[in-house]
Amino acid sequence: MSGTLSQPPILSFTEMATSISEIHQAHAHLLKTGLFYNNTFASNKLISFAVTNPDPITLSYAHSVFTHITNPNSFSYNSLIRAYANSDTPQNALFLFHQMLEGPVFPDKYSFTFVLKACAGFGGVQEGRQIHGQVLKMGIGFDVFVANTLIHVYGKSGYFGVARNLLDRMTNRDVVSWNALLSAYIETGFIRLARGFFDEMEERNVESWNFMISGYLSTGLLEEARSIFERMPVKDVVSWNAMITGYAHTSCFSEVLVLFEDMQREEVRPDNCTLVNVLSACAHLGALGQGEWIHAYIDKNGIGTNAFVATALVDMYSKCGNIGKALNVFRNASHKDISTWNSIIGGLGMHGVGENALETFSEMLVKGFEPNEVTFIAVLSACSRAGMLNEGRHMFQLMVDDYGIQPTIEHYGCMVDLLGRVGLLEEALDLVKTRPLKEAPVLWESLLSACKNHGNVEMAEHVARMLLELNPQDSAGYVQLSNTYAALKRWDDVLNVRRKMKALKINKEPGCSMIEVDGVVHEFLAGEGMVLEQI
Repeated sequence: MSGTLSQPPILSFTEMATSISEIHQAHAHLLKTGLFYNNTFASNKLISFAVTNPDPITLSYAHSVFTHITNPNSFSYNSLIRAYANSDTPQNALFLFHQMLEGPVFPDKYSFTFVLKACAGFGGVQEGRQIHGQVLKMGIGFDVFVANTLIHVYGKSGYFGVARNLLDRMTNRDVVSWNALLSAYIETGFIRLARGFFDEMEERNVESWNFMISGYLSTGLLEEARSIFERMPVKDVVSWNAMITGYAHTSCFSEVLVLFEDMQREEVRPDNCTLVNVLSACAHLGALGQGEWIHAYIDKNGIGTNAFVATALVDMYSKCGNIGKALNVFRNASHKDISTWNSIIGGLGMHGVGENALETFSEMLVKGFEPNEVTFIAVLSACSRAGMLNEGRHMFQLMVDDYGIQPTIEHYGCMVDLLGRVGLLEEALDLVKTRPLKEAPVLWESLLSACKNHGNVEMAEHVARMLLELNPQDSAGYVQLSNTYAALKRWDDVLNVRRKMKALKINKEPGCSMIEVDGVVHEFLAGEGMVLEQI
């Protein structure tokens, strides 16, 4: 009968830990049982957590654990060096590497690979050169792992000739070797060089294609990215996400939905990134039916909804007109962050239930979440839509005095809109005048709209003149002034404004509406009927 050695259950728990609090529990157990000091393998498990979770708090904790290990081995050093290489402070890996050079635990090829990755992270090409000299002395300069990382160090620092020479001299290069230089071209913005290199690569994998797609998208070349995408022999979820995100960032929301349907037909399982972008597209298009289908898909396939997906669902239902479902998603979400709270507060405000928005804001504070700039935009907007003047003033002061948040143009815009909505036009005008002129156009437009609603022609004419001085070619001032005259049946003045617009060749952008019928979103332009049909 052959026996197998099994590790203590606490080590399995440590390997499966997903939070720093669970690592703390494991650490306490290892100290209590004596495993921490008597078993370096066990203590190394605590450090390894920082490799995939290299935030400052976790890294500081991992380094503290490292300093208390009685006999650290190469795995101890390598894990912490690798964690720093993955972090926002990769230069700290050099300190540990220098310790290794002094012994008694000396660097191995993995140590060199991880510290070179750190050099690439902070642009330390000079340090990388010194380490290159060391690996050559040790006879591992052309080890595939070491050489691949060296290529990336040189390439990312702009030493493309050195990187290419190293690649050409490798006798056992692999696709990662090619990708190391390809990704360096792309990360440094040399997209044409990247394309030329991509075309001559001896071998490619899905990551190679994804690099090119991301490179084109990062420089705004959407069509070129789509061309590469269509040529891919095999696409993974990263490929689909890159294209979907690219179209979302350029407001091509209809194409986002088309791509998502193609993705389903090719049976590629979406991840949270996919779902957030697709739900955002539904929100912008008002495609409630498709948003509901995606929500059902998430539930049916047991896809865990993190805070990002929960926020996207709340936002989609709010913008598509179903605040009830938005509230239901919010209440049932197991993971909420400040963005989720901001989304539901904004949604409640959008639907005109300002009191509920403020109640939710108070609940958020009780739960221990600290509001940010976006929170107060949502709260002030809710106050404005509901005409809650005193509450809006209080929230504005709370933001500044209690939370130390400096108001942005969006916060001032909410206050101008609120003051204008309740008829305090002079106070709104005084507030607008406190802002720099370059920020002011949107505030003047808001005030002009309030003047129209309250029939204050004198102030409307003054505000319109200010708008036209700021931007003589902007149609907003002319249109709002014309509408103000029209509301008062001053048709001669309306005609004069329109003649002036025609003389200056200023055109108003046509209004646009979208409706969803049987899962199909139709777009209409004012005066032109249906111009687009979007699936």
